[in-house]
Amino acid sequence: TDRKSLPAGVSLLDAITRNLQPAVGKHAVDWIQIREKDLSARELFTLVAAVLALPNPRGVKILVNSRADVAIAAGAQGVHLPSGSPSPRIFRKSVPQGFLIGVSCHTLRELRLAQDEGADYALFGPVFAPLSKTTELVPRGLVGLRQAVRTVRIPVLALGGISNQNLSGCAATGAAGIAAITMFQVLMC
Repeated sequence: TDRKSLPAGVSLLDAITRNLQPAVGKHAVDWIQIREKDLSARELFTLVAAVLALPNPRGVKILVNSRADVAIAAGAQGVHLPSGSPSPRIFRKSVPQGFLIGVSCHTLRELRLAQDEGADYALFGPVFAPLSKTTELVPRGLVGLRQAVRTVRIPVLALGGISNQNLSGCAATGAAGIAAITMFQVLMC
């Protein structure tokens, strides 16, 4: 999520509610990552609790960016760790069984490390130039994504610049899925 990128008049809870509903067309989400980095722990907890209270007929899993403590306290189903975070193994000791732990990775070395340290999945990218932010990271392209998928046994999801135009190319690499802000949040509003 990125509440600051929503169109005028659309609340974050409205956008999330739309993505919790049965798929319209070919887009459906399995997980929603609450990624509101500027919120205090209390504000983030309140937001996650509000999201978890929304009707969720498909059982979409709610993950919290960076804050395992908030995710556990609110009852979310997982946490997503930025690249360079403490090891997923450290978090495993204090999370409930079945709790998802994902890691953002930008290199093959980071992917191997995430797998070895017990991550359930990895986001790999940027595959293309991101649509929702600027970055100094060089896009890895579909060749880089294919190599990433083949490097580890954990599911690898494509991240960065994902759109309707390049979605099928990502799928063709063997990626387990995609992660996107613009595609699901803005375009689905």
